[in-house]
Amino acid sequence: MSDETGFRTGGSYATTISYGAAPADTASPATPAGDLIKDTTTAGFAADVIQESRNQPVLVDFWAPWCGPCKQLTPILEKAVRDAAGKVKLVKMNIDDHPAIAGQLGIQSIPAVIAFRDGQPVDGFMGAIPESQIREFIGRIGGQDKTAGIAAALEQAAAAREAGDVQAAASLYQAVLREAPENADAIAGLASLLFEAGDKAGAEQLLARTPEAGQNAPAIAALKARIALAEQAEALGDPAELERRVTENPKDHQARFDLAMALNARGERMKAADHLLEIVKADRGWKDDGARTQLLQFFEAWGMTDEATLSARRKLSSLLFS
Repeated sequence: MSDETGFRTGGSYATTISYGAAPADTASPATPAGDLIKDTTTAGFAADVIQESRNQPVLVDFWAPWCGPCKQLTPILEKAVRDAAGKVKLVKMNIDDHPAIAGQLGIQSIPAVIAFRDGQPVDGFMGAIPESQIREFIGRIGGQDKTAGIAAALEQAAAAREAGDVQAAASLYQAVLREAPENADAIAGLASLLFEAGDKAGAEQLLARTPEAGQNAPAIAALKARIALAEQAEALGDPAELERRVTENPKDHQARFDLAMALNARGERMKAADHLLEIVKADRGWKDDGARTQLLQFFEAWGMTDEATLSARRKLSSLLFS
């Protein structure tokens, strides 16, 4: 080890750490920081860092008494951790007394600070960096990056789904739910995949996990509307017979309405919308404006930015306000 501030590693942060017999402990400087900051040993590392990081992020400060930059970094780091008010914990390890863990992580120069989450090293920095960078690092590790990571994963899942890679989308939604079990967008995304795969019961079971605060989330509401529409469509007759009835009698609004429902169930959204718009155009009063009401339910199920929604909404506005 040296006291230079650069950092070289012999492996990635995903290095597997093993625990052998610990060397005899020697006294290390006490840090009056309550439960947020403590010193650890090779023997205590598993409990103080690996296990504790499953509850909240833990920063490990690898230092040595002879390291000048360590003496510069430590008070700034401790202050930033205290100011973070519990977002992270700090565990300090004297590498002179306990070199094994640093060696397994491939740390070749100090000071070195490695962040652990869920039992694994996930990020780090080396050297006596400025306080502003330390605070930014703590903010990222302490939760801000989690939110950003979830948002990025949801975007990737949506892109995978759009590209037809259902397996990748499902894996991403599952990863988000492991990190944030009550995330409404991830619940709705994964449940939608189940529903589209024909597992309606599985989709409804997953939807039941939605917390009360997420019940009105657009993605949740849209999927519930899709399921309800599908249940209605199951009770309809043969689409071919409905098309024949509409062709023979264009004023058969019930047949046209049922045909719109059947077409929507088959994914033919534009055609379904056009049939309902035809009813609105011909007879706004039919079944208490039932065609327009059903069209609005389609919009909810399809989503506000869906191409069919946007097109049909423009046509509906033209009919209503022309």
